[in-house]
Amino acid sequence: MSQLTNADLLARKAAATPRGVAVMGNFFIERAEGALMWDVEGKRYIDFAGGIAVMNVGHGHPKVVSAIREQLDRFTHTCWQVAPYEGYVSLAEKLNQLTPGTHAKKTAFFSTGAEAVENTIKIARAHTKRSGVIAFGGAFHGRSLFAVSLTGKVQPYKAGFGPFPGEIYHVPYPCHCSTLEDTQKAIYQVFKTEIEPSRVAAIIFEPVQGEGGFNPIQPEALKWLRALCDEHGILLIADEIQTGFGRTGQLFAMQHYFEQTGVLPDLMTIAKSLAAGVPLSAVTGRAEIMDAAQPGGLGGTYAGNPLAIAAAHAVIDVMQQEGLPARGARLGDKLKDLLNGCRADLPQIADVRGLGAMVALELRDPATQEPLAAVVRDVQARALAQGLVLLSCGVDGNVLRFLFPLSIEDALFDEALAILKSSLYAGLAAAQA
Repeated sequence: MSQLTNADLLARKAAATPRGVAVMGNFFIERAEGALMWDVEGKRYIDFAGGIAVMNVGHGHPKVVSAIREQLDRFTHTCWQVAPYEGYVSLAEKLNQLTPGTHAKKTAFFSTGAEAVENTIKIARAHTKRSGVIAFGGAFHGRSLFAVSLTGKVQPYKAGFGPFPGEIYHVPYPCHCSTLEDTQKAIYQVFKTEIEPSRVAAIIFEPVQGEGGFNPIQPEALKWLRALCDEHGILLIADEIQTGFGRTGQLFAMQHYFEQTGVLPDLMTIAKSLAAGVPLSAVTGRAEIMDAAQPGGLGGTYAGNPLAIAAAHAVIDVMQQEGLPARGARLGDKLKDLLNGCRADLPQIADVRGLGAMVALELRDPATQEPLAAVVRDVQARALAQGLVLLSCGVDGNVLRFLFPLSIEDALFDEALAILKSSLYAGLAAAQA
């Protein structure tokens, strides 16, 4: 065990790193395996955060580690744009085949989710020769300047960083908290007062909003958005950065919606669990759209790094061989059953929702419907004290989200649920006292 202490490292962190990079944990991880992490003082934690939806196959999966080590012995970097390599091509071929739809597709790789978002807008603008973009309230698309401009949450992501790029318009997101009619009225109002539809390049959406509160889009709304885009020559972009790679019970959330509605996006952004913690993102889309940018218009020094590409190949194999999307759906159902079972005792539980293993619990005052963000923080703290790492989300900060590795053992999952239940009851009892 390390001789370092969490207290010493917290003091060093405060002196050496800026406060703008917010850190939830008051501990420092030394090693991790599967769904477990251990800090520098030897305390064990069950990871229900997954590096914010990155570790769907779990920490240190042997097949992923082996693939990275094998690539490490061959070469670590050449820059794809200078000296290309087969792994990039074969991974692009796999994503072209695995993403929903049988139409011709192409894929480009980048390093982060924000890069994927920025590049998908560049591709959309190059293809349509238009500049406007419509996004949704509550959305999260990244922290770089254009991506954060698309993000529909001011605190803490946008506060103090303006002015932002122009011709970005936000409308209500059609989920459990807004109606399709609300969205339709807002978009038509944008078309009347802000920008004509012939100048809109794209509408970008998350099939299930992540930071916004794990809000699944209404299937009828998606059908309407597809028809609207087709009517006006607008591209429809699905941001699957948090929903992708097994989290929702299928490899991509858009597979659910395609089965329900027949809707396909023109472009998709992919990242997070794509490479099990090695920075890698992708834009996959219709071949003729992906070819819109001129040579040299897309890329990046580290985009499609060989180590990340190798990790992603292994992740796809693990997902398929171990049936992790289906396992995630089963575990998600078990979690939802537990939370719904608490509702009779805990009227502060306003909603239990989600798709597959992308599950959320929303807390509100049952009398006033005020969001209970402070209670969510208290439940998080109580769980953390017992060794369970949880994350919050939602525009009001009153939603707990659960992002456990899909490979978590059943016994460990049951242990985590027991901690969650006791923390939830204790936190809500304390709030009422």
